[in-house]
Formats: sequence, structure tokens, C-alpha cells
Amino acid sequence: MNSFKAFLRLVWSAVKGKEQDYTTLGIKHSIVLLAIPMILEMLMESLFAIVDIFFVGRLGPDALATVGLTESILMIIYAVGMGVSIAATAMVARRVGEKNYREAGTITFQLIVTGVALALLMGGVATYYAAEMLALMGASPEILATGVRYAQIIFAGNLAIIMLFLINGAFRGAGKPHLAMRALWLSNGANIILDPLLIFGVGNIEGLGLEGAAWATTAGRSLGVVYQLYHLLNGKHLLKIGRENLGISLAIIVRILKLSSGGVGQYLIDSASWIFLTRLISEFGSNALAGYTIAFRVIIFTLLPAWGLSSAAATLVGQNLGAQKAKRAELAVWLTARYNVIFMAAITLIFIVFGEHLSSFFTDEPEVIRIATEALQIITLGYIFFGLGMVMVQAFNGAGDTRTPALINIVVLWLVELPLAYALAIYFELAATGVFIAIACCHSLHALVSWWFFRQGKWKKTSV
Repeated sequence: MNSFKAFLRLVWSAVKGKEQDYTTLGIKHSIVLLAIPMILEMLMESLFAIVDIFFVGRLGPDALATVGLTESILMIIYAVGMGVSIAATAMVARRVGEKNYREAGTITFQLIVTGVALALLMGGVATYYAAEMLALMGASPEILATGVRYAQIIFAGNLAIIMLFLINGAFRGAGKPHLAMRALWLSNGANIILDPLLIFGVGNIEGLGLEGAAWATTAGRSLGVVYQLYHLLNGKHLLKIGRENLGISLAIIVRILKLSSGGVGQYLIDSASWIFLTRLISEFGSNALAGYTIAFRVIIFTLLPAWGLSSAAATLVGQNLGAQKAKRAELAVWLTARYNVIFMAAITLIFIVFGEHLSSFFTDEPEVIRIATEALQIITLGYIFFGLGMVMVQAFNGAGDTRTPALINIVVLWLVELPLAYALAIYFELAATGVFIAIACCHSLHALVSWWFFRQGKWKKTSV
């Protein structure tokens, strides 16, 4: 009982947030203090994904398919945001580990400048060519008729997406995950409230349909960015942006782009593979695409908290390498991996037993339910390996070794997964089932390869 109470106090301390030195604090305590806010942050992101698809699902299979296709394209923007976020976590964590807080603030400002420039460039191109992109992804005339405006709003609001990823990465690197958690809770909480109001309307005010979902998402994310900027500029935290940090430094921006390139490469490769798989599934009709979209959202609901736990490893690796404590960094990774594997094993059991019940919550279409259930039960067979792989990848990224995960992605996701998915779906005529099998097998292989490279220990020598 006493140990349970002590754990609850630790959890509460993690949620409240307090300046900690993660280079000297006990590793298990460090994992809990970092992971709890990150898991709660990702849980809210997951909850929003589920709630959003729940409301959009009431608009029919075409609306679901539109969201699925748009998110496949949006994965490219996510890739850039996550890539720069990796650089933010690695660079800020290393400086905080060295106790060089002023340099951490300067790096954060340069990160924001870089992110804004990239977001404006990508947003302009994607918004202008939204219809062509959806058509390229296999959108039917019905989807194009109703979905282009949705896609344009989402693409135009990508600045908020990039900023949320980027600044939260800096917060995590500084050991302030509770601020990242609160930013996402605020933005996604607003999304959840606005979704039904803007989609279906309220009182005598008519709803905007699918467009309403896009406006709710954009408004909520923008609110989260305002919260982030307030805490960066108020001077109350170790990570802060003051007058001494202002001014553009091309040297730092070049370092950011160099480090980000590997991270962006990781997620672009991953995103490109998901785009290909979505395009492949679209060959089998709107029901298959709708079922895949539902399953993907439910899967993300569990993967994101696991990713939050994995992110604790990135912060601990970065700060401890900065403090010249490589052995402690390695031990933190193995402990985090153990916890993540246990969590993913429990989720696997839930999806196998309750997959159909979860799928039927989002739609009444029998064929869509069947496909979504099959996707959940097949893909999650590789969940235990997923749990290991996520921690390994985050450990590389926290050390600033973004190149190794990118190379692993190229080999496993492009050279193995895509040909295998096409062969199973088309040549062996397994349709969408073949794609689900390929995902489960290849992401398990990805985890084992990452584990092997991590054990080689070259990541300990990376300079940031």
C-alpha cells in the first residue's frame, strides 16, 4: 500500500511538473516523471483521433475515406514536423544536460524560425494542389466533390501542426514534458468540443459538415500553439526565449537542418510507405478504405501512448550523453523498452478479443466493420515487437543519430514491406488482408533490426 501511494505521489508530481535533473535522479523515477506526461499527452491526441473519426463517420463512408486520404498526404507534413521535433529534442536535451540553458533558448528560437519557413512553403503548395493530390491518391468523383475543401483547410493550417510538434519536442528535451502535455490537452480538448458543434451545428445554426471538422482541428491546434509560446516567453522556466536569444543564426539553422534531415527522412520514408498502402487499399473500394481508416485511428489510439513512453528514452539519452553518462543512458533505454513491451502485449490481447466491438462503435456498415476488425486483429499481432522498436528508434533520435533509423526505414519499409504488400494483395489475391499481413510482419522485422543496431553502441559517439 505504501509503495502504491508513493507511486501515485510520483505520478502527481509528473503531472504538476517540476524542474528535475534527469542526469542524477534515479532512472526508474526519471522514466515515470518523463513518461507520464508524455503518455497523457499522446492519450489526448489518440482520444481526439477517435472522437474525430466517430463524428465524421456519421457523415458516411465517403467522408471517412476523405479523411483517410487527406491524412495520408498530411503524413508528409507530419514527417517534416516530427523530423524537426527530433532535432529539437536532441539539441535541447544535450544543452540542458550540459547545463547550457542560454544556448538551449537560442536553439529553440532558431527551431521556430526554421519551422515557420518550412510550414509556409509546404502549406501553400498542398493547399493549391489539394484536388490533384486527392485524385492522385485514388479519390472517387464523390469524394472530390465533398472533400477538397476539407483538405484545403487542413493543409492551410499546417503551421499549427509544425509548431505543436516542434515546440513540444523542445519542451521534452528540456525535461518539461508536462508543458507539452498541457499544450496538446488544450488543443485537442478544444477540437473535441468544436467537432460536433461545427460539423452538425447547434440550435438554429446550421453545421458545416466535413468542413466543420477541418475548422475544429485547425482552431484547436492554433490554441495549443498560443499556450506553448506563452510558456516559452514568460521567463519562468529553464527553457525560455528572451531578448538575448533573438536574432537569426544561419550556423545554428544549418545544424538544425542537418540533424533534422535524418529525422525528416525517417518519417518521409514511413509516410511514403503508408501513402502507398492507402493507395493500394483504395483499389478495393470505399468500404475497404473506410475500414482501414477506422482501424488505423484505433491503432494510433494505442500506439501514441506507447510512443509517449518511448519519448522518455529520447530525453534521458540526450541529457545523459550531454552529462557524459553513456552507460546510464543505455540502462534507461532497456528499462523503458521493458515497460513498453508489457504495455503493448496487453493491448494485443484486447484487440484480439474485442476488435469487432471496437470497430462497430464507429460505423453500422457490416463490410466496413469486418475489414476494420480484420485489420486490428492482424496488425496488432506484431505489437510486442512494435513496443521494442519504438524505444530503440527514440533512443537513436535522442542521441542525435537520426541517420540509422532512416536507413532501416528505407530497407525494411520500402524494399521489403511495399513489395510484400503488393504481392500479397494483388498477386496472391488477398486484397486488403494482404496489406495487413505485410504491415504486421515488416514492422516486427523493423523492430528487430533496430534492436541489433542499438546493441552495437555507435549511437553513444554521436555529436550534436
